[in-house]
Amino acid sequence: MWQPFRVARQQKHRGPASKDERLFADRQLPALCAAAGDLSWLLDRGYAARSALELVGNRHNLTSRQRNGVARYACSQADVQHRQQRRIEPAQLQGQELWLDGFNVLTVLESALAGGIVVLGRDGCCRDVAGIHRRYRKMNETVLALRMVGETATAWGVTCCRWWLDKPVSNSGRLRTLILETAASADWKMEAELTFSPDHVLSHTDQVIATSDGIVLDHCQRWVNLARLIIADRIPQARVLDLSVSGG
Repeated sequence: MWQPFRVARQQKHRGPASKDERLFADRQLPALCAAAGDLSWLLDRGYAARSALELVGNRHNLTSRQRNGVARYACSQADVQHRQQRRIEPAQLQGQELWLDGFNVLTVLESALAGGIVVLGRDGCCRDVAGIHRRYRKMNETVLALRMVGETATAWGVTCCRWWLDKPVSNSGRLRTLILETAASADWKMEAELTFSPDHVLSHTDQVIATSDGIVLDHCQRWVNLARLIIADRIPQARVLDLSVSGG
């Protein structure tokens, strides 16, 4: 039986942080777009991502959270092309399983539903600014996000959604139970697996996967842009931040 997460009162939503209204306000967009363009330019020329981000962040005087947003956007043009060559359309999922990078997909959708900042990457993927670290907390939007995945996968003719969750993340076992209970209540075929490295599993499977993790996208065989498609189709109120610049 599902046991509720112990959630602090101030953490009911994966929405915007207290300073996001200022950090990502319209007047900040020119600097953020310029930084995103600069970082992409450096990555196109083989600069290491971490040192390039530090250089760009310092040049544009960006805060840590703004740097995270810019980093979520940027990748090299070679990475964009490589990833797009492996992306499939939803119609190609008919009769197949879909393997999900569980926390990656779920937190993006929770953020979009709660009004948090979602960055539209250079490669076309949606990414939340904050992400999670060692602990996951169920939010008010969690079940709705799970239902959106289930309904979308069913509409696409997916035979089974297999969620892969990071076992070391606190509450991953409880989230697994919630996924299975949500699926059972709607008669969806879903499985949820705990593993120490979902990235490794998803990078090496021949199944179609859903993630916005750049490292996994660079190594997987086939992927579908699940989170972005759900946001575009079902979350029109989402705060999607597009940092693309001319020629980017």
